[in-house]
Amino acid sequence: MGSVLNLGKPQRELTILQELTLAMLPTLVVLTLLAFVEAFSRQRVIFASLASSAFLIYLDPHHPTNSVRSIVCSHLIAAVSGAATNWSFGEGYPAAAVAMIVTIGGMIAVNAVHPPSVGTSLTFAFRPTDVTVLSLFVLCLAVIAVLVILQNASLRVLKRLSYRR
Repeated sequence: MGSVLNLGKPQRELTILQELTLAMLPTLVVLTLLAFVEAFSRQRVIFASLASSAFLIYLDPHHPTNSVRSIVCSHLIAAVSGAATNWSFGEGYPAAAVAMIVTIGGMIAVNAVHPPSVGTSLTFAFRPTDVTVLSLFVLCLAVIAVLVILQNASLRVLKRLSYRR
């Protein structure tokens, strides 16, 4: 038996097949997003934090950190903070430092903390981006939000199938 963990504590017991089934959806979504990004932009690295978000969604989709609201708010705050500091300070450590501070403060202020978004702020702060890349990022973020909903639905289905045995 495998188990999906919630901050180091076993949350529920799943079979290896169920674990792989749950992990498959985020993996497919991230690979699809990468292909989509490749088709429209060469800015692959700005989506690395979304891959981390997808894994956290798999790990514990019911945790408040992985709610649609937390993910969307925190990544939007991070992308805008990173891009704004890059435009203000130029790419580099000063922009990254300010972006990180603004992102963390913004997440706390709106009570929507999602740790991978700090990576988003750094990525946008370290490399110049245009409105097209920000728009593409927001579109991919919307797909990740749908992933949260699908992952929760998948868990409900697995739970019902487990109870029927």
